[in-house]
Amino acid sequence: MIRANNCLTENRLSVDGKLLNVILVEDDDGDAKAVRRAFSKAKIANPIHRFVDGVEAFAFLRGETGTPPETYVILLDINMPRMNGIEFLEQLRVDPQLSPAVVFVLTTSNDDRDRTAAYAKHVAGYILKTRAGADFLELIQTLDHFWKIVEMPNMSRSGQETR
Repeated sequence: MIRANNCLTENRLSVDGKLLNVILVEDDDGDAKAVRRAFSKAKIANPIHRFVDGVEAFAFLRGETGTPPETYVILLDINMPRMNGIEFLEQLRVDPQLSPAVVFVLTTSNDDRDRTAAYAKHVAGYILKTRAGADFLELIQTLDHFWKIVEMPNMSRSGQETR
């Protein structure tokens, strides 16, 4: 396990000295801008990689459309085109390289079936956008606190144990 620390001089979150990236899987441009704005207001300068659906996110995380970061956390919407959040979680959890990923669902869906399905796929949290605050600042501050105290899994391919 890896301890996440807040790097005070740069105000960037890191994991064992490696910058913690945010993988934002969100099809709504307005919500994506709100997340970026909230990071800025909270003075958190971590990189945010945004994808409009699960298909794009998987292509990136699997190295098909770029080099995925070694350390990251995923913010995932439920209602998206092509591959929705639940379908994304199903595929993520069966992929041996990606299954340890820490995922927070960030959604407008208050449907108990979505919430149950997400937790069945081991999300770290299910957050309703309406409860996260109009500008998402509360959400980002909550994530900032989470990263400071929680042990994160090693996501680097070279650091994963083989079984």
